[in-house]
Amino acid sequence: MIQGIYTPNLVPFLDDGQINEGELRRIVNWLIEKGVSGLYPNGSTGEFIRLSFEERKRVITIVADETRGRVPILGGAAESNVADILEMCRVCADLGCVAVSITGPYFFKVSQESIEHFFREIARQSPIDILLYNIPQYSNEISLPVLTRLAIDCPRIVGTKDSSRDFPRFLNTLQMIKPQRPEFTCLIGCEEILLPALMMGADGGTIATSGVVPEVIMALYHAFLAGDIAEAKRIQFSMLDLINTMLVGPNFPDGFRAGASLRGFNLGSNRQLLSPKEQVDLAEIRSKLACILTDCGFADAANACHRPDNTMKNAANPTGVVVDAIVSEIMLRLRADQ
Repeated sequence: MIQGIYTPNLVPFLDDGQINEGELRRIVNWLIEKGVSGLYPNGSTGEFIRLSFEERKRVITIVADETRGRVPILGGAAESNVADILEMCRVCADLGCVAVSITGPYFFKVSQESIEHFFREIARQSPIDILLYNIPQYSNEISLPVLTRLAIDCPRIVGTKDSSRDFPRFLNTLQMIKPQRPEFTCLIGCEEILLPALMMGADGGTIATSGVVPEVIMALYHAFLAGDIAEAKRIQFSMLDLINTMLVGPNFPDGFRAGASLRGFNLGSNRQLLSPKEQVDLAEIRSKLACILTDCGFADAANACHRPDNTMKNAANPTGVVVDAIVSEIMLRLRADQ
């Protein structure tokens, strides 16, 4: 079974917008050293939709090459048509990935009948095991009846990753599928409900926050496995401020990229351009994240923490902009443009 905490890999970029291979390799090694259960390249946090098909294959190739079998890899294969999905499945199989994650079709609305046929055909031809990735915010929902039939009928479909943020749906998934197929993997994709999901029978999660504070997320997971629910609960609640702050970035996953940069990684500029106001907003979020991380004991973020007593909030500055953080952010961008 696919179990534990899989980290969705952020993709660092060079100043010219190309993938920063050296930094991606450094991130992979750091995550493995911190004890994550597995890696998840080309997920939503990896901004797969903003990469070309060749770049997505390159990301998985780099991650697999650097991992060298030390932890399992769940490869993202959410392409826009069956032929490309199957090609990505073959790439992931050749690289030794444990499985691939595939969303429902996206952009166009399609029927549940079409979605079921779509996955049955992929399962029939795929050379690698499949997790069905339910994320209705960005793709067609895989309804629970369809998911259940696919889970029971298709041996190649070995699990689901649910990022719907719908906890009752996740509970119903467990109740409808696990009794009939106990080895079917059910991963949660929302860190705010990681512990509740584990307590109700989840096999783990794909947790973006583990790319920023893997030590903390793994501590929660291991506390749960050890039966120390009080400690796991304490960690879950203590993480909410950090999680919520990263989620409110101007564009997902800007907050998580900012968090990883505060841990010492050079993520570069996101491919989604930010307006001037959004750049200011992100600078404020980065400063808040730095203070949260500092309070959690991560001293490497302390130099970017600007406390409220350094905030100029008055008639001339009614929004309370953190001036030092903005200046630092602008200077970084200016140097990057030189």
